[in-house]
Formats: sequence, C-alpha cells, structure tokens
Amino acid sequence: MLEYMTAGESHGPQLTAIVNGFPAHVPVTAQGINRDLARRQAGYGRGERMKIEQDAVEILSGVRFGKTMGSPITLVVRNRDYENWSDIMSPEPAEPDRKRVVTHPRPGHADLPGCLLYGHHDARNILERASARETAARVAAGSLCRFFLHEMGAVVFSHVISIHDAAARTEGFTLDELRIRAEESDVRCADSNAAEDMRRRIDEARGRGDTIGGVVEIVATGIPLGLGDVMTSSERLDGRLAGALMNIQAVKGVEIGMGFRAACEWGSRVHDAIHYSTGAEIHTPGRGPSGGFYHATNNAGGIEGGITNGEPLIMRIAVKPIPTMMTPKMSADLVTKEPFEASKERSDVCAVPAAGVVAEAAVCFVLADAFLRRFGGRSLPEIRARYDAAVRDMQNY
Repeated sequence: MLEYMTAGESHGPQLTAIVNGFPAHVPVTAQGINRDLARRQAGYGRGERMKIEQDAVEILSGVRFGKTMGSPITLVVRNRDYENWSDIMSPEPAEPDRKRVVTHPRPGHADLPGCLLYGHHDARNILERASARETAARVAAGSLCRFFLHEMGAVVFSHVISIHDAAARTEGFTLDELRIRAEESDVRCADSNAAEDMRRRIDEARGRGDTIGGVVEIVATGIPLGLGDVMTSSERLDGRLAGALMNIQAVKGVEIGMGFRAACEWGSRVHDAIHYSTGAEIHTPGRGPSGGFYHATNNAGGIEGGITNGEPLIMRIAVKPIPTMMTPKMSADLVTKEPFEASKERSDVCAVPAAGVVAEAAVCFVLADAFLRRFGGRSLPEIRARYDAAVRDMQNY
C-alpha cells in the first residue's frame, strides 16, 4: 500500500524521494524532516563533506497547509556541492574529461561489480548512485513516515551498542533512558563510559589512516499486536524489516531479538513465556496494545511467526568499516587491467552513529506500511477508527 522511490546522484543537483500511498490528514512539517536529516549528518568520526552539505528538505507535492493530501509526496534535498561538479555531472551530450574518468575501482565499493553489470568503463556512473549520500533521500522518506507513526502512538529510535571493540553496557536503562541518552551523545551511545572508549577508537583509526564499524540497535515501541502476517512469506514482518535494514549501504548483518545468540542457547532459555493479565503488567511503557496477553521477557524482539506480539521491536545491524580510507588496498584498472594501489581519500572514519538514523528511517517506512496493510484506510481519521476497533477486539478477546 505504501511505496517510495529515490533518485539522484551523490554529486548531482539533488536527491529526490517520491512517496505514494501515504494517507491524508497527517500533520507534516519540513522542520521535522530536517531534524532527522541533521541527525544523519552528525556524529563523531564524520568526514569533511558534512561541513559542505547542510541538508534541508523541500516538500514539492502532496502536502498542503501542513497536512498530507493523500496524493504522491515529493521530497527534494539539494546537493550544495553540485556547483563544483556541474561539468562532470552534466546531462548534456559531451565527451567526458578523460582526466576525470574513474577507471580505478575501489575495493569494498560497488565500483567493479556495477561496471561489469552495466557495461561502464567509468566507475563514476556507478559510484554516484551507490554512494551512501543517497540515504539522505531515504531518511527524508522515513521521517515522513515517522509523523504517521507518531499519530498511531509508535516511537522508533536507535542507539549504538558498539564501535570496533568498545561496547556499551545498557543493563538497567529503561527504553526512554536509552533514547534520551543516545540523543545527547555524539556517538549516539547511552553508556557514557563506553562512548568515551568509542571516541578513542575513532581517533585511533583516524591516526592509522583506517576506518571502523560497529553495531546499532533499533527499537520501536508502542507497536500493537498483529502487524505482519504468517500466511505468506512476503508478509512476514521480520523478513520485511530485515530486508529493509540489510538494504542500507555498509550493513552486513541483521538480527532481531536475541538474534545469533539464540543459536548458542537452550530453547528453554530462548522462548518467551506467555502470560495473561488485565493489570499493570500489560501497560509497561513501550508495549503496544495486545489485549491482556504479555511476555515477561522479550527474547523474540517483539515478533513471533512474522507477526508483532505487542512487545517492543528490538533489531540490530552490523555496520562494516567504510571502504574509502587512507590506507590503500590493491586493485586493477578497468581499462588497462594493470594493478595499482587504490587512491588515498579522506572520508568518514566511522559512520556508525549516522547508520542508526538511516536504519530508523528504514524501520519507520516498513512499520508505516504494516499499519496501513493491517488497518487500511485513505485518511488518518479512518485508520485511527479501524485501529481503535481492533484494540477493542483484542481487549474483548
């Protein structure tokens, strides 16, 4: 029911996202989207381009007087650096400057497989689109969905749990504390001691001319029981969330709930016992409507059989080190096939905190679509009425 497409190149004039199927009457502001765009650009370890680009969205269609209309929504983020690249990225017929043709594919990037797939001998035709700069458009689209989720009582946030071997200890923190403390940290880590270790690791990597990755946890609270489906594999929400997260540049692994740790435990220590109560247990902050049913633990990460169970959704992504770095790896020229050392380039040393913001956007979009698939409707009042009816049905089950 909900779909989007992004367009644009890293050094082109703009990035564009078109969102279709978004319901009417949802309050939306450019300021709210810009807040997420700024969060994506922030974080300890980011590179010089973050000082050039100051992302701001332009809403060109689908919103009138601060509310969505139900028509396709066009979001544009201009590339301020385009004026320095207008000749190189010109759409007009011309012979490219041979000195600016990229024939040296960078290890760890999409340059080589992309060129072979599309038959290009100038890797710029691939790298401009494969660049993580494209995630600015994704964040804009996901931030739009965050407005809808807010109206449905859902919250999505992220926090960094490790960078390289510096790991956070978050036992004892409530979900609200994790969210607030992460927003106050320049590495988006709730554990202040671990955050200091993370900064040291980033500084060490910068001094080595190297890069580092890490792990981010994404949490969604206020999610009702019943999103997703078990009848068809394409509707399983865990698969859709994992696919959206894995689709983010530099993400090499996704887990939900206990994830890979569950493979090393007894089943009796993995599965969450089901309880029933009409008391305070089912009204714990972070839980969504689930009738009187609840789980005392949440090893499943809020999803069982591809369907949300009313507990908070807990997901984690593994983010690899950025492949653009000052320590060159060996490669081979696309034209001459001669070996060479990859060019040394200054870039982000660590983009793990920013990856968390992109992951939030991905999760927001999938969850907004899951809400629409579950409750239907073309406008916010209609969806709310159906949602409230479903909650009453759960309470009376």
